[in-house]
Amino acid sequence: MKLAIYGYGNLGKGVELAIAQNSDLSLFCVFTRRDPKAVKTLTGAKVFAAEDVLRYTNDIDLLIVCGGSATDLPKMMPALAAHFNVLDSFDTHRDIPKHFAAVDKAATESGHIALISAGWDPGMFSLLRLYGEAVLPCGKSYTFWGRGVSQGHSDAIRRINGVLDARQYTVPINAAVDAVRSGACPDLTAESSHRRECFVVAEPHADRARIEKEIKEMPAYFAGYDTTVTFITAEELQRDHAALPHGGFVIRSGRTGKNGENTHVAEYALQLDSNPEFTGSVLCAFARALCKMFERGDRGCKTVFDIAPADLSPLSPEELRAHLL
Repeated sequence: MKLAIYGYGNLGKGVELAIAQNSDLSLFCVFTRRDPKAVKTLTGAKVFAAEDVLRYTNDIDLLIVCGGSATDLPKMMPALAAHFNVLDSFDTHRDIPKHFAAVDKAATESGHIALISAGWDPGMFSLLRLYGEAVLPCGKSYTFWGRGVSQGHSDAIRRINGVLDARQYTVPINAAVDAVRSGACPDLTAESSHRRECFVVAEPHADRARIEKEIKEMPAYFAGYDTTVTFITAEELQRDHAALPHGGFVIRSGRTGKNGENTHVAEYALQLDSNPEFTGSVLCAFARALCKMFERGDRGCKTVFDIAPADLSPLSPEELRAHLL
């Protein structure tokens, strides 16, 4: 399956490394908005200018689009779905229906297949929430993220005028986690379950008060959360925040029995040394599934809920039954 990467930041590099670990996938090239001559890939892959992407419509089975969710993907995905099979890890939960509709229209009209929001959340955690609610209908689902660096939130901060670089950590509130694990089924929101820590490198003469205000009031990202903003130097960011760890857990707490006398707590957890490398691995699995589905005649936009688990694997149905079932 011949894949290409559109956008060569941290996530694009993670996808590149993941493709190299899958013998049934190959990387045709990387597309970048920077000068291709200035970009050196980790595996020696070819690099072309993003503006030349339409020259290669016949060379690529699927394009993995590695842009930011705040401003890149809403524009890139519909435009590219008009010419390619495409896949992204769009992670602004609130805007998923709108993003899906735009990509579905473009992919359906052009006869392509697309998939949005295929990361670990949204993505793998979405599936676990679905499984938990289907199996334990009488109960509540909880999702906790972190402590870790959110690529999407960090990117959103970097788009603010006057910001040179930034890292944002999402941190679960321990009291909320303990209450859920006890089976008490508390009423929680994402805002009451997490806090956000932002480390920002600002331009020398930037208005720091304005930057902090824009961060804390940013809808869908920071508004409503307990958010701290700390301004640091570029050297401090490189020294203390160069790694991109993340993780989290999905918990479904439910009751069964005639009178709900039995409590069940199901939990799925991730602890990631590299958020972009793990997300890249998830994207590669779903890229495989999309290529299979396209060959069978599927078109239009999909989500992880529409993908059969067997399509994610390079193993045959017989091998899956023998070794994993």
